[in-house]
Amino acid sequence: MVVKRLYTALAIGTLVFQTHTASAGTATTSFAVSATVINNCIVTATPLAFGSYDPTSTSNTPGTNTIGVTCTNANAYTVALNGGTTSGGTITQRKMTNGASATLNYNIYQDAGHSTLWGDGTTGSTLSATGSGVLQNYTAYGLIPNSQSTIAGSFTDTITTTITF
Repeated sequence: MVVKRLYTALAIGTLVFQTHTASAGTATTSFAVSATVINNCIVTATPLAFGSYDPTSTSNTPGTNTIGVTCTNANAYTVALNGGTTSGGTITQRKMTNGASATLNYNIYQDAGHSTLWGDGTTGSTLSATGSGVLQNYTAYGLIPNSQSTIAGSFTDTITTTITF
């Protein structure tokens, strides 16, 4: 009888300590993902520094700068340059000033041959391009015409670059 009770106790203990695995269930759902890509552009420009100008020289003085444009991929845009901030400066004849009354004429072109004047869309030509989503650099070609009668000193102007997209 003692053996039977021992077997019964062992059987009950085994049942108590057995682990049962629960069957796992799954559930799924879906959700929408969306975004709206906007047309946008960023523009940067390096200074256009001509260096030294010799008014007695018979050679024009060239200079260049870089205009960088980053626009949304496939986004058409134009790059325009104004006539500058110096009084009397226009697209066809930009001017630098010494801060007083003296001026120095110059201009900005889209090509190294100085044949396509870079303008504001009303005068001169604007540059038209299509964005690629990465930085696109354009060279602006400045030119100070030779033999200008002006005084010695430092001359400056400020050009505004406008991107229309």
